[in-house]
Amino acid sequence: MAVTEDEELESELPTGRPSRIVIAASVTARGGALWVPVAGLLAVAGKGTAAKKGLLAAAVAMPIGHLISVVVHRRRPQAANLPARQALPEHPDSSSFPSKHAVTAAAFGTATALEDREAGVFVAPLVLLVAYSRLRTRVHWPSDVLGGLVIGALVALAQAGIGRSAKARATACRLAAMVRPVFSDHS
Repeated sequence: MAVTEDEELESELPTGRPSRIVIAASVTARGGALWVPVAGLLAVAGKGTAAKKGLLAAAVAMPIGHLISVVVHRRRPQAANLPARQALPEHPDSSSFPSKHAVTAAAFGTATALEDREAGVFVAPLVLLVAYSRLRTRVHWPSDVLGGLVIGALVALAQAGIGRSAKARATACRLAAMVRPVFSDHS
């Protein structure tokens, strides 16, 4: 049986118990709960509009992610016996694609960054940590997480009305310029 690219990438992740930070990121992001206190911190820091837009995008993206997972029936990685998977109190058995954690995180992070660049810089590491946590705990394939990130970002971009204003297009171009090096081939 041929090994898929997802299986190959997943096999390179450690199988041992993840750090407490990785576990906490995965657990607290369930149902988008992590983004409520993050929005509160942003509001206290004077970034209330960015916080509201982030929460709205996350609230719109989450059910979209769930709807897509109903249509796309994909099995999760078979890692139930690994310490990495056993570290989570949850043992999801729903469709693996897309990662709803990643969908919600990307929607919140993208909407926040589109509204306020400084707020986006604060939130981006949390978005990436949540996405990584879903890989590291072996509950998703890499393409589930990447797909979730793309879907969430698209929801936030649609919410922001990308294409309707010059300011929004300029912001999208800046975001694309920041993300492009991450996905370029460095080999």
